[in-house]
Amino acid sequence: MRTLITEDQIKRRVQELGALISEDYAGRPLTVLGVLTGSIILLADLIRATTVPLRVALISASSYGGTRTTPGELHINSSLVPDLTDRHVLVLDDIFDTGRTMQGLLQTLQGHSPASLRTAVLLWKSDRTEVSFSPDYYGFRIPDEFVVGYGLDYDDEFRQLPFIGVLEEADKRGQEAG
Repeated sequence: MRTLITEDQIKRRVQELGALISEDYAGRPLTVLGVLTGSIILLADLIRATTVPLRVALISASSYGGTRTTPGELHINSSLVPDLTDRHVLVLDDIFDTGRTMQGLLQTLQGHSPASLRTAVLLWKSDRTEVSFSPDYYGFRIPDEFVVGYGLDYDDEFRQLPFIGVLEEADKRGQEAG
């Protein structure tokens, strides 16, 4: 596996994002809505890097499953989402690839009557974006490579890595053999 973004680079950028989000949402009722499961590590680190009072909530959205490395049908479960009426909502995900997952989430969340909806992601594959918007906040633009670590997975493995790595075919085969 090749390291694309180091642990130190991630730590610095998450601190910068936390400061920016704190400035932008000062004095406003914020709910950070983490997208399960990939955003959990980013969610924990980012909310500790903010200085504004906020609520944390979770939503499940997935278009990848198992060993898939290309998106499929989007499945959203919003049963964990609290009342968002008149709250500013920041949807937090691990990666913005085609943008279709985020687009589906935003369409679903509009029905919850938030004061505003914005997006934040750790990684943005800008060359693969297929929607007419981009993330409001992002950590890093990355090339079109399959990445794991810091919450991102392959077949539910590698999430625990403290860095972002490019998964090679040998890594996939090693995982399948284990």
